[in-house]
Amino acid sequence: MRKLVVSVFISLDGVVQSPGGPDEDRSGDFRLGGWIVPYADEAIGQNLQDLLSQPFELLLGRRTYDIFASYWPHVPAGSHSRAIADLFNSVPKHVATHQSGALDWQNSHTLKGDLADAIRALKRQDGANLLTFGSGDMLRQLLAVGLVDELRLVIYPIMLGRGKRLFGDNALASAFTLAHSMSTPGGVLITRYLRDGEVRTGTFD
Repeated sequence: MRKLVVSVFISLDGVVQSPGGPDEDRSGDFRLGGWIVPYADEAIGQNLQDLLSQPFELLLGRRTYDIFASYWPHVPAGSHSRAIADLFNSVPKHVATHQSGALDWQNSHTLKGDLADAIRALKRQDGANLLTFGSGDMLRQLLAVGLVDELRLVIYPIMLGRGKRLFGDNALASAFTLAHSMSTPGGVLITRYLRDGEVRTGTFD
């Protein structure tokens, strides 16, 4: 059974909206898009390389899929991003969408029926782990039913005050183990959490 690994850029107050640029997602009159850009450095780039070093298939919500599909197939030869582009272009891409339009990016597939059931079916298959970037709306649904096996949180030292947040009140109570953490020179925390069963409670009395 393969795992679902989630990589998310997140602020100290849990916002995940529009991290990479001002036009990614302006909904709700969000005006701080591109908030990860000033912190880009070699350590964050290396973290991405490490994440992509193992076989994977992409699992994306429709908004993130459209952002990726408008960029990665068009990365020119010789670009420093071309190796990543080649990976993303070639791997299978599973897309959660209610839209009827065709998925033109090569090797893309629409998930059919109930989202949670579709993800459970994917996880039961043999093959590479499922890797998700962004896709906050989809992730909130998957966190509510406990389908996320690994959280790769890249935590930025800012508070955005408003915007779409990753963790809602309906997230399934779950314990995680911190498997790795490091800080970048700019104060970004790169973390890896593995699901570790149910929340354990106690008393100090």
